[in-house]
Amino acid sequence: MEFLYALIALVSWSGSDLFSKMGTEQKDKFSHWRVIFWVGAIMGAHALISIVCTLLFGDVLVDAPDFVKSLIYTDFVAMDFLKYLPVAFVYLLAMVIGYVGLRYIELSISSPICNASGSLALVLIVLLGLFGVFSEPTSLNFVDIIAVALITFGIIWLGVVEYRESDEVKMIRTQGDKFKYTKSFIAILIPIIYLFLDAIATVGDEILYEFAIFESDYAANTAFELVSVCFAIFAFAWVKLVKKDNMFSMKITEQDENGNAVTKNVPFSKYLVLGGACETVGQIFYMAVMASTFIAGIPMISAYCVLSVVWSRIFLKEKLSFLHYIAIIATIVGIVGLGFSEMFVEMGVL
Repeated sequence: MEFLYALIALVSWSGSDLFSKMGTEQKDKFSHWRVIFWVGAIMGAHALISIVCTLLFGDVLVDAPDFVKSLIYTDFVAMDFLKYLPVAFVYLLAMVIGYVGLRYIELSISSPICNASGSLALVLIVLLGLFGVFSEPTSLNFVDIIAVALITFGIIWLGVVEYRESDEVKMIRTQGDKFKYTKSFIAILIPIIYLFLDAIATVGDEILYEFAIFESDYAANTAFELVSVCFAIFAFAWVKLVKKDNMFSMKITEQDENGNAVTKNVPFSKYLVLGGACETVGQIFYMAVMASTFIAGIPMISAYCVLSVVWSRIFLKEKLSFLHYIAIIATIVGIVGLGFSEMFVEMGVL
C-alpha cells in the first residue's frame, strides 16, 4: 500500500507541474495568482475534510495506521496555525514565485532546479549544526557530497547554457510552442529564488521540531493548508478588487491581422484546477508515505521531476539542446541520489 501511495505522490506532483504550466498564459500577468488560488482552494477543502472527519470519527482514527491517518485525520488546534505560519508563508511564497517562472522558462528546466531545494536545505542544516543549533548535528556522507556536487554543477551549467543561447536559436527551438521564450537573466533566476526560499522553509521546519515548537506532522499539514487558503483569499482580492480583473477569465491583448492591439476575455483554464488538485493529492500521499515505514518512498518521490521533464517533452513539446539535457540529468541524478542517501542512512548502510 505504501508503494502505491509513493507512486500516487510522484505522479501527482509531476502532474501539478504539467497542469500548472499548461494552465499558465504567458501574456496573463496574474497567472501565478490564478494558480495559487486553486491550490489554496483545494488544499482548504482537504483541511476541512480532515477537521470534520476528526471531529466525527476521531476516536477511531487516532488508533488507525499512520498512512490512513495522513489522509483524513488531524490533531490541529487553532494555535498551530500561528506556530506554523512563518514556515508555511515562506513555502507558499516560494510556490508563488515558482508559478511566476512558468511564464518565462521551460518546465523541463525549472522543475529540476526547484526540486533541488532539498540539497541546499541539507547543506544549511549541516552548517547550522556546526554552530550548535541542532542537538544532533547532521553530517554529509560521501553519497550526499556527490549528490550535492551534481546538483550544483547541473544548476550552474543550466544557467550558463541558458545565458549563452542566442534569442534566434531559442526561438527556432521553441517554434510551434505557445510560449515564446527569449534569453533572460530573470528567467533562470526565478526558479533559483524558489530553490533558496523552499530550502529556508525546510530548515525552518527542522528548527520548529528541534525546539519542540511543533511536534505533529498532521497538524503541520493542516496548518499549511489553511495558510494556503489565506494565499488564495489574497490572490482573489488582489486580482478582483485591486487590479479590477476577473479571477475566472483572463484579459489577453493580441495583435490582429492589421497590427492593431485587441484585448479579449479568455476563460480561465481547467488545467489550473487540475494543477491545484494534483498539488493537494501529492501533498496528502507524501505525508502518508512519510508517516509509514516505507523508506524507499523517499527516493521514489524525489524523482517526480523526472516525470515532469518527460511530460513536458510529450505534452508541451518542449525541445532542449544536448547541453540542456546534460545539466538536467546531472541535477536529477543528484536529487534522486539524496533520496537514496536518506534511505541508506535509515537502513544503516551509511
